Amino acid sequence: MRLTALLFALSTVLLASTCRTDSKTAFQQQQLNLLTRTWLHAHEEDQGDVRVYRPNTYNFPPSRGRTGFMFEQNGLFTQYDIAPTDGVEGRKGLWSVVDEHTVRVSLSDKKDPDYQLEIVSLDEKMLKVRQK
Repeated sequence: MRLTALLFALSTVLLASTCRTDSKTAFQQQQLNLLTRTWLHAHEEDQGDVRVYRPNTYNFPPSRGRTGFMFEQNGLFTQYDIAPTDGVEGRKGLWSVVDEHTVRVSLSDKKDPDYQLEIVSLDEKMLKVRQK
């Protein structure tokens, strides 16, 4: 009887820890799915050192151009800058997860040093980041 109770308790503990891991993995996957898209800078909404980005499908007010970036699931990254002719210029690179709130960006042309973005908040409609 004691062995059965011990096995039941051990099974419950193992099951609980497995569920927590799966929930954490699901959360990370959900965040990854939200992040991997094209984001454009909504500079009108910036707050101090926190930059606000909206999906490229957002109905932005008129602007002389918008910078932004695209995160792809496979780690590819494109940074969109204002080109000398006022168009948009895409610069290719790579991105990787540093921790649950930080991504590292490395541009292939090496014109700028690698940088990190701290994800302050993220949902379907808005991404708030702080550049490190």
